[in-house]
Amino acid sequence: MKLKVRNVRIETGFTEVVIINHRDAIKYDLHPRDRVMVETIGKKKKIIAVVDVIKTDENVKPGEVGVLFEAANALGAHNNDIVDLHPAPKPDSLRFIKKKMEGKTLTSNELSKIVKDIVDDMLTEIELTYFVAAVAMQELNLEEITGLTKAVARHGSRFKTRKRPVVDKHSIGGVPGNRTTMIVIPILAAFGLTVPKTSSRAITSPAGTADTMETLTNVELTLEEMEHVVAKTGACMTWGGSLGLAPADDKIIRIEKPMSIDAMGLMLSSVMAKKFSVGATHVLIDIPYGRHAKAEKRFEAEELKQHFLSLGTLLGMKVNVMITDGNQPIGRGIGPVLEAKDVLAVLQNKENAPQRLKEKALLLAAELLEFAGRLSKKASYEVAKDILESGSAWKKMQEIIDAQGPPKEQFRLGRKRLVLKAAKKGTVIAIHNKAISKLARMAGAPITKGAGLYLHKIVGDKVRKGEPIYTAYADSAEKIRHVKKYDKELEPYTIR
Repeated sequence: MKLKVRNVRIETGFTEVVIINHRDAIKYDLHPRDRVMVETIGKKKKIIAVVDVIKTDENVKPGEVGVLFEAANALGAHNNDIVDLHPAPKPDSLRFIKKKMEGKTLTSNELSKIVKDIVDDMLTEIELTYFVAAVAMQELNLEEITGLTKAVARHGSRFKTRKRPVVDKHSIGGVPGNRTTMIVIPILAAFGLTVPKTSSRAITSPAGTADTMETLTNVELTLEEMEHVVAKTGACMTWGGSLGLAPADDKIIRIEKPMSIDAMGLMLSSVMAKKFSVGATHVLIDIPYGRHAKAEKRFEAEELKQHFLSLGTLLGMKVNVMITDGNQPIGRGIGPVLEAKDVLAVLQNKENAPQRLKEKALLLAAELLEFAGRLSKKASYEVAKDILESGSAWKKMQEIIDAQGPPKEQFRLGRKRLVLKAAKKGTVIAIHNKAISKLARMAGAPITKGAGLYLHKIVGDKVRKGEPIYTAYADSAEKIRHVKKYDKELEPYTIR
């Protein structure tokens, strides 16, 4: 049926939705939540959308279709355009999703079909949610992870460069303030290595590399812009969601985020698909382990390490894995602006730079300098340290920032502040990662870039009763009240 477009300025946040009049719904036997194909006449653009039905004639009249923001964007549809709308059959991939929900193993072809339908927007938000839930509950085996990784990388663009080696790194996360990437990449690029770094935004943490880098420069580059930046500076640090390198992964992440889902199979696939799509030849994976980290036990970290190594072999990439200390936050700042301040302090060799962050970044950079085949183990650390302390890494960071362009807006620390003080005298014997992350997110991070926590004390520090142990930053008094309330419940610091 052909209907006239009426743009509706409502944003769903994800799903493409169209609204039809109740008279047309009866006439064409359509019901709320039905799947329809919508195609613009003349523009040759089409989408799968979900139907909502309006019970009055006031906003969407018979013969019209209300097109919400996401759908209008995808179609390029404007008021009074004509679209063809008709029921859409359910895709075959739904059978495969149901198969996984039943605990059965999926073939590479079945996974490829699911990924293609995700990229082509053939699955509704609810259907994609079922896939994410099925994979989270019925774990993927290594063969399935490999198939999913290849499919995610294949159904997307590819970054290409003739330079070799192409180096990349990734941390599995779970430890607040672990912003080593923004120090390691300038060191490697200053040495002469090619590092096309793409990052996701935070899923369960108060900040990701993309969230933090965004406070300093533009991270939403096109693939062509990314290639230009890398050709000019040797490196980049961008948000993968703007590049089209692994679009299925970005859509999966949008489903994971509200539920804080971080399934191992999806995490492995997400990481390695992005490395595969940028043509990485040498990849270093950082697996922090410790109490309240993603890998709480050493054997869990070792198991995850083997998965990465095996997956790298199957994908034709050289992968190395470092298992690192994840028992407490790495930097002092927790949240995009605060973490950016930590990174700049290290790159600029300031006296107040967090030493744990600096030391870990040097160890990772040294490992990659050795791993990429350029230096001996003995020399790699000294070279990394010299590049950092001589100011070469900071110079390279400035080049990357200039090449990527200015940030979309200037970010500042939250206007509201709360200093949390020690209830007793003693020594800090533990800082609980999950509690710190939760409190920083309660303060507003990473959505509010200037929100988060600054840690005055770390494990091993002596404290006096009433001495500040951390400061919370937020943009509203209500969020500050939440932090104060839940600080007592979560007990992020253990002092004895």
